[in-house]
Amino acid sequence: MDNDFHFHFIEPDQSIADFVENLGTFHNLSNEVKEVVIIPDGRVDLFFMESPSEPFHVALIGLETYPEQRQIPPHTRAFVVSFKPIAVEYILQTTIADVLNSAKELPHNFWNFKAEDLQDFELCCTKALQKIQELIPQKTDERKHQLFKLIYTSKGEMSVNELSEKVGWSSRQINRYFTKQLGLSLKAYSTILRFRASLEHIAQGQLFPELNYTDQNHFIKEVKKFSGVAPKELSKNKNDRFILLSVLKGK
Repeated sequence: MDNDFHFHFIEPDQSIADFVENLGTFHNLSNEVKEVVIIPDGRVDLFFMESPSEPFHVALIGLETYPEQRQIPPHTRAFVVSFKPIAVEYILQTTIADVLNSAKELPHNFWNFKAEDLQDFELCCTKALQKIQELIPQKTDERKHQLFKLIYTSKGEMSVNELSEKVGWSSRQINRYFTKQLGLSLKAYSTILRFRASLEHIAQGQLFPELNYTDQNHFIKEVKKFSGVAPKELSKNKNDRFILLSVLKGK
């Protein structure tokens, strides 16, 4: 366990749960750079961050399709809102197709957050909650809500055709929507969600596939593709490099 790196994540208020998966904070207390590996998790992250070397800034992180090494400068403090993809259209009112495996800087005054807010996690959560509640539109496409609900509850296990039939939306239109809004196909996104669901098992030391993988080799290959390491090494999570896994272990 890395005692100089603190993180805390909570589930959102029920009023915004259709759009937000969790709210979190992390703080690198040490004088050293913290090495982490960001792995695909199917979420869209809005970061408010500051450190002595990087002034307060706001960044929107797109979906990831492969693992990426990142460095967190000493004494970095951050607040993060992890959105479900449906929030891209309805809450963020943008597209993230152009930031697949990357990020874009947002205005410093985005949502009226300030650097000093990062000292108070509860304040950040309250401000984010109020802003998101304001942004929720009165009318949304029920097919999209149903689609994402099915994708999430099935943990990416339902086929594109099955999802299409259940929500009454053609697979071609669904894929066009995913590509335009998120920058990848529904099938690619579902594969990421299935991987993330397997992380919950790996976090508990279960190194064999629990989901719809054809065999152990297929499972290992997919874990390596999305994390860069085999399930056994991933489960060890040396120095809390894989923050997502650390969060799951702490549940």
